[in-house]
Amino acid sequence: MNIIYPHAELVAHQQALRQCTRCPDMIRPVITGEPVFSPVMSIGQAPGIHEAKVLRPFGWTAGKTLFKWFEGIGLNEENFRKRVYMSAVCRCFPGKNPKGGDRMPSQVEVTNCTYWLQTEIRICQPQLIILIGKLAINQFLPDARKLDEVVGQAHRVMLAGRKTDLVPLPHPSGLSTWPRMEPGKTLLRDAMQVIAEHPAWRSILQVKTDDW
Repeated sequence: MNIIYPHAELVAHQQALRQCTRCPDMIRPVITGEPVFSPVMSIGQAPGIHEAKVLRPFGWTAGKTLFKWFEGIGLNEENFRKRVYMSAVCRCFPGKNPKGGDRMPSQVEVTNCTYWLQTEIRICQPQLIILIGKLAINQFLPDARKLDEVVGQAHRVMLAGRKTDLVPLPHPSGLSTWPRMEPGKTLLRDAMQVIAEHPAWRSILQVKTDDW
């Protein structure tokens, strides 16, 4: 069984990450998950404006939907945060788009933040990475043009010198109808089943609270 615990290298990494000022148009603070050393990693897009109030990823409305999905395969929000390393493509709020919604991070901003993400992958050596939303999916599966092409299955790739399974999910934003309509509804259910059956996911379900 994989033991999940606060990891010294991750703690130091996050301390450095919180001091990052590489992107002048991004709105701090830096948002990051707990420094848990886990075989499962989730990668979101970028925090929203409300995440700064709670200082944790998916800490607002979209998170409620996301954690319902994971509760359906064995982990509620509290345990997910303790057992999965939560990362993202960008760690600061990009700001609002004048035309509505949140601004999409620029390619320069994504590139600036890639160093932090790659470092986390190197440290954690995850066996399973859950990609949440198109921005996260495109960093690892750049040829995917539609969610229909990638959601509902695992994609095995080489990352940090080892084989890793990627399982893409749609973004849980209430603005997106894709997870609530076909084929998205069925593909989302298939994706959650793929996660539920993955050995890394099964291993973190077995971890007891007193293991960390």
